Amino acid sequence: MKTERAIEHAAEILKIGKSKIFVTAEGNTRIQDAITKDDIRTLIKEKLVQKRKDAALSHGRARILAEKKAKGRRRGLGKRKGLKSTRINRKKTWMNSVRALRRTLQELRTSNPKQVEKAGYQNLYRKIKGNYFRGKKYLQRYVTEGK
Repeated sequence: MKTERAIEHAAEILKIGKSKIFVTAEGNTRIQDAITKDDIRTLIKEKLVQKRKDAALSHGRARILAEKKAKGRRRGLGKRKGLKSTRINRKKTWMNSVRALRRTLQELRTSNPKQVEKAGYQNLYRKIKGNYFRGKKYLQRYVTEGK
């Protein structure tokens, strides 16, 4: 059996393509003497004929990229896709703003109890919930102007 034919049989046995077959130097001389598929099977068992490993994709570049992104690089305007609201959770931003406003209202109540009387406090609290104020400064201005 010729070498080429033997390699074809080895590929058939290992269920891979001919290009994936690796034959050692010693196996090259022995494969020429192989007559049957059984002879090739013995060569495979002796590891003179082997299956070549698949070319693996390196993950190195991806690792470097992930490292840079962890540092905060590659997050510029050109890399962004989708709306701002999709990138940042709307509920969390709302919660943060409401909490900040309520905190400032508490501070205003402790510092100026006359300015924020009880009825006014409840009213302001509800207004915060209803998204009446744009930010802390607006709330403070509203209280100081005495509306």
